[in-house]
Amino acid sequence: MRRPPNQFYSEFDRETLGRRENTDHRSPFQVDRDRIVFSGAFRRLQAKTQVFRPGEYDFYRNRLTHSVEVARIARSLCERLNAHRDEFTVEFHIDPDLVEAVGLAHDLGHPPFGHIGERKLNRLMEMQGGFEGNAQTLRILTDTIYDQRDGRTGGLAPTRALLDGVLKYKDLRRELTAAKGAPPSHHFLYDSQDSVRAFVFGLEQGQTPPEPVAKVRSIECQIMDWADDAAYCLHDLVDGARARFITAEKLNRWELRQEGLDALEADALEKLRKTLEGGNLDAFAGRKTGMFVEAARLVPQKNFLSAKTHRHAWGLAIDERVQAEAKLYKRLATELIFRAPAIQQAEFKGGRILEELFNTLADHAFRRVHQPLCLLPEEAASRLALAANEADRWRILCDHLTALTDAEAVRVYRRLFDPDHGGLGDLV
Repeated sequence: MRRPPNQFYSEFDRETLGRRENTDHRSPFQVDRDRIVFSGAFRRLQAKTQVFRPGEYDFYRNRLTHSVEVARIARSLCERLNAHRDEFTVEFHIDPDLVEAVGLAHDLGHPPFGHIGERKLNRLMEMQGGFEGNAQTLRILTDTIYDQRDGRTGGLAPTRALLDGVLKYKDLRRELTAAKGAPPSHHFLYDSQDSVRAFVFGLEQGQTPPEPVAKVRSIECQIMDWADDAAYCLHDLVDGARARFITAEKLNRWELRQEGLDALEADALEKLRKTLEGGNLDAFAGRKTGMFVEAARLVPQKNFLSAKTHRHAWGLAIDERVQAEAKLYKRLATELIFRAPAIQQAEFKGGRILEELFNTLADHAFRRVHQPLCLLPEEAASRLALAANEADRWRILCDHLTALTDAEAVRVYRRLFDPDHGGLGDLV
């Protein structure tokens, strides 16, 4: 028997961007989750860099395993929050399927080669609207996650609640450019996504939001964001330790260079040092993940959407001591892992590959060379041919590069520039 709809959510929350067939047993949020899990865009995350390039180190996290872990932590957070508020019942609660879907989708827009890929594409697309991973996630969900045919959208027909949940950043690029006097380097939406943002907010096309939107986040978005913090600040440390970027000796040297560590930070470093010496990294990460989950509580919040949807009537508050510990782990990961020469060299190489691919494909796709060649795959070339304008053509080229896995980008690069590579068996 089908259960009655959860009263925490209204038809406003369940409304979809695009038409969706009715199902007889799944909620709209379960459909969101299932369509993400069974998409090619989600599977491709298994071959995209989290910290270490896939295949370079064995048994380390990639974007797919990271997304699964974020979704699992987010669902645990949701279940705990639901159990600790008297207002929440079987008929009125934060939906764990929705929270899980948001966690699974949050990194869909990341390009190959990790954060260097995101920074490189933003620079290369500077005159064509920029590139941003969260904005690209939104574009995938609304436009490209499924095949496009005859110029029609290939989006998920996602619910408003799902889109709001993945949107950590809601300012348009042109708004931030006008406010700061220069294009932003990150944390923006594409200007072409104005209509999608209007749908998320329940506004008319072109209507200005009644208040600044930078901090307007639904409870599901806040849960995902804290789960993401927990996953990467703890699990990057574990992977970094296994790859010997972090050892007890290196931790000691790092600590000696720090000034003004407080008692909480010193205690956290001591416990981490003992873990590194003992080697029980998974147990350490498990205990800390539980601590991160238990550090969260619900508080009332107000913004221009809080009277319209319960999703914006509640916010997430995190214990300050746990927030400080998470910040410490992020510093460690940044300084001992991400700034390590081996990781920086890999980033440099990935950025160079992506830049040369972008420029070469653009030269031929946009006929900057005499007698251009057909270098793009048929699907991308067909989408370019159907593009309505020049801006769309650039965005479609960027979509193609963003979708590549690390290995695909390397193979295409070698096929184009390595004279000893490129037999028919190597074609993607």
